[in-house]
Amino acid sequence: MMQMRATLGLIRSLAIYYNPWRVRQLRAFYAGLLPPGALAFDIGAHVGSRARAMRAAGARVVACEPQQPFAGFLRRSLPRDITLLQLAVGPSEAMAQMAVSSLHPTVSSLSTSFADEAAALPGFGHVRWDRSQQVQMTTMDRLIADHGLPDFVKIDVEGFELDVLSGLSQPLPMLSVEYLPAFGQRTLAVIDRLQDLGSYRFNPVTGEAGGFLWDDWRGPDAVRQWLTGLPPDAGSGDLYARLD
Repeated sequence: MMQMRATLGLIRSLAIYYNPWRVRQLRAFYAGLLPPGALAFDIGAHVGSRARAMRAAGARVVACEPQQPFAGFLRRSLPRDITLLQLAVGPSEAMAQMAVSSLHPTVSSLSTSFADEAAALPGFGHVRWDRSQQVQMTTMDRLIADHGLPDFVKIDVEGFELDVLSGLSQPLPMLSVEYLPAFGQRTLAVIDRLQDLGSYRFNPVTGEAGGFLWDDWRGPDAVRQWLTGLPPDAGSGDLYARLD
């Protein structure tokens, strides 16, 4: 039964993230963001749609995905020139426990409190974290030592973003983190961490929009004000940060 639920979760994610319209939109977006030959890290690669879009833009891609059955799917299906690592990324090189939702695997998380907090929030009432998986964790600093300084890093790890950045000791040219308005304090903490690393400016992409929300990149105070003004049930998106 558990294997069947995991397979259904994989099929559900494939249907969502390989929608032809979504694929074209992602490729166009990354083509405008990444110059050919850029090095990109995809942290939380899931079904690989972002990694493929980055590769289509001409980037060299390192994709990290620890969760099964997704890591196995990526190993079988990703182009061979994408470097796939079956690793989580966090504050240290260690083993860690992931809380897994078999039917809704996009919200599986290494955060020890994410599942408990989410269960009481709008939009998560139907989600059950029904199993755990032990995963190997590395750090951003180790990835950089092994593969080079990336031009761009996409981080989508369901409440574990600050932990990922805790394993990073230098500023990066550009990165993105998923934001969830119901977990606004976590994103505010991410902004604080980035400002500790360097002087960043920000621009959000809301939901599945094909471009940035703002015409300009704005400072941390502006993005904090915008985030705190979002209602908890507003949709998620990605917050992009560019080193100023």
